[in-house]
Amino acid sequence: MGQIQLLDQNMINMIAAGEVIERPASVVKELMENSIDSGATKIVVTIEDGGRKLISITDNGCGMDADDLTKAFEPHATSKIKTSKDLLAISTFGFRGEALASIGSIAQVKAVSRIQNSNSANCIEIDCGDKKNISPCSGDYGTTIQVRDIFYKLPARRKFLRTANTEMGHITEHFIHIALANVNLDLTLIHNNREIYRLLDTDGLRRRIGILFPSQSGNISDDLIETQSNEKGLEVYALMGRPEISRTSNKFQYIFLNGRYIHDKFISHAIKEAYRGLLEPNRFGVVFLFIKMPHEDYDVNVHPTKNEVRFYNSNLVHSQILGALREKLLGEDFHAPAQLPSTGQQNISTYARPGQNPKIADAMADFFKRHRPSSNQPQFSFKRSTPATNYNKQPEEFSVPAPHLVQPEKKFLQVHDSFIVAETENGFVLIDQHALHERIMYESLCKRVRENKLQSQRLLMPESFEVTESQTEILDKNSELIEKLGIEIVPFAPKTMAIQAFPTILAKVEPLDFIQDLIEILENKQANIDSDRLLEEILDMAACKAAIKAGQKLTPGEIEQLLADKEIVDCSSRCPHGRPTTIEFSISELEKQFKRT
Repeated sequence: MGQIQLLDQNMINMIAAGEVIERPASVVKELMENSIDSGATKIVVTIEDGGRKLISITDNGCGMDADDLTKAFEPHATSKIKTSKDLLAISTFGFRGEALASIGSIAQVKAVSRIQNSNSANCIEIDCGDKKNISPCSGDYGTTIQVRDIFYKLPARRKFLRTANTEMGHITEHFIHIALANVNLDLTLIHNNREIYRLLDTDGLRRRIGILFPSQSGNISDDLIETQSNEKGLEVYALMGRPEISRTSNKFQYIFLNGRYIHDKFISHAIKEAYRGLLEPNRFGVVFLFIKMPHEDYDVNVHPTKNEVRFYNSNLVHSQILGALREKLLGEDFHAPAQLPSTGQQNISTYARPGQNPKIADAMADFFKRHRPSSNQPQFSFKRSTPATNYNKQPEEFSVPAPHLVQPEKKFLQVHDSFIVAETENGFVLIDQHALHERIMYESLCKRVRENKLQSQRLLMPESFEVTESQTEILDKNSELIEKLGIEIVPFAPKTMAIQAFPTILAKVEPLDFIQDLIEILENKQANIDSDRLLEEILDMAACKAAIKAGQKLTPGEIEQLLADKEIVDCSSRCPHGRPTTIEFSISELEKQFKRT
């Protein structure tokens, strides 16, 4: 007798469930997607014990008659696709026809459904693949599916379920995915008889984000920047978080394709590149990204959970998303607001001394509110501007700013030879001199490299350095890039190279130190990094080395030049590494700190 046997259908369904139904959250996802496909406008999700005891999904969709309700729990039964051509343009969610059959094979399931024109509902019960006859019952229009005791006949699977709180966390995450992609739906999530979320179809996306992601520091939706584009059949709409609300992981990057939550490495890379220079390397922007494109331009039939897709033109998707997000971010002013200490509760007692009459305290409070310094009162100044001198720049590398960019009456102060305090119309700003100059140098380097290679100057005494065979090969392989940087490196002796020329804009940088760091970047570069990204990384390093340093004393003219250059660069609020260059202090905040309001 042969060793190969054909498995029975229920065993096949249980094996399929291992791919589709990983945990209770998978059941919630599949059933909610089916509800959306049914045309439902209201869905109620009821959970008990993290989904291990009960998962109930109720919707007001089109419902099913007795015949369809019986077929729905058969393997590979679906109303979403009929021919192989339909696979090329899938616009629905639960098209595989595996979910209900898989769920029915690993739990106790009861489904009640009623179509619009019917006088009664129909009910079917399934116990781990053991299907009972369908029967009439009472029920509202739509469908209710109850899933009890998941994996109760599969102890090997059930023991891998985590605590109720952990499983509920996964369920909530799937609920959030669907809620963000379908703001036109009325959605409710209940756990152990406690309402977790009640989302109305009139809320709108921003309000829904505020409800789903409450923050102790305020509503996250208030710090989101909106952008959209529509080119080459690809429609992009995004709400992007400001740099100050960035996260340590990409967990808060939600990507949706035609209403489907997806993971995609090309899109994730585009988002990371869009924030490059605005965030520190280990930080991730908060992004809610919604993409619409023709269904025939991508394939969702590549993974059982349908969380991954395959784009037929992934480069186009990457470039369009990167362009839309990057252009908007670079056009924003991201000067960081000051984080002043909390003033606590302010009331009339602020102005009262112990034992003082409350009426006197009221009078004092009213006086300070009404009597504010007038604009013609004497003002203290820090330093008066002097004719501009140039900070560590070669004469041929800049032109003196136009007179309208330099304000002679500007008042400023250098603190600890590292920070600059400058007065503004609404208060004052605190500037990190190194970070700001680094941004200025970076943008200047990028502009010069785009136009031509960097202007170089031959060294009076060539600087030599030892190299290994692999380093020699790296320098030869990247000779065009090195030449574009205005650097000339030639063989000098066995295992020795010499620097003959160096860019004039980096005149204050030690050539040998720069070349060693350059070689390190070239050695550690990722295999798939493109030449433009590599060049930008090198310019990041060059700008950091060429910028004025913390602890470097500046003359009034040099400070003035720095402030003037700040007004003409594209993104002066962040250094190339994403750190803030400027912190703003408003008069109103200062008045609060000094109890003047």
